[in-house]
Amino acid sequence: MSNPTAAMLVIGDEILSGRTRDSNLHYLAKALTGHGINLREARVIADDPDAIVNAVRELSATYTHVFTSGGIGPTHDDITADNVARALGAPIGVRDDARALLEAHYARTGQKLNEARLRMARIPDGAELIDNPISIAPGFSLKNVHVMAGVPAIFEAMLQGLLPRLTGGAPVLSQSLTVMRPEGDVAAPLRDLAARYPDLSMGSYPFQREGAFGTQLVIRGSDAARLDTAMAELKDLVSE
Repeated sequence: MSNPTAAMLVIGDEILSGRTRDSNLHYLAKALTGHGINLREARVIADDPDAIVNAVRELSATYTHVFTSGGIGPTHDDITADNVARALGAPIGVRDDARALLEAHYARTGQKLNEARLRMARIPDGAELIDNPISIAPGFSLKNVHVMAGVPAIFEAMLQGLLPRLTGGAPVLSQSLTVMRPEGDVAAPLRDLAARYPDLSMGSYPFQREGAFGTQLVIRGSDAARLDTAMAELKDLVSE
């Protein structure tokens, strides 16, 4: 049986403007690889209601899981929750369990749960909360869409709590070989090897080091024995 698939939807004008560098995609990709969920697509879109709705609908219909980051804070431009709810046809409003989490948190910190902060308790009907151990305001899972914060530390903490709830497949294993030869020199043997092992993924990544050209060759797959055999063949091929 093949692994579940996933897409990531990064939401935020600050990403597209270059003001903020996204690191959540990199973290998610590594975490999903280890959990046996194959990340197949990533998109970055603006804080635009229709763009969010259209992307969520398309990605949700295409992949097993959709992970979003950004746009669930207390300000006027935090519109992700409302538009994920709209995309999936769910009413949204302040939910008692989310409100209770925020009330307890702000009581402990001596801050007021004002109208802006209460926006973070708006959860679509039927959604399951995603725990936020850092700033308490929860994310949520609605159908196959998992909505999380954009702040990297919070996104990572939310994902750590979410992943054990998701059924994964076989973790994707990886082996690499670095050769001090240009990519063009190793392209043909790598192509031939890939044809003999269609169940494995093979890639080449050129680099330059101290004026010399080299290539890192990477083989990925879920069968460790098969991976070992292919890598042994690759070493023989590129040494010829």
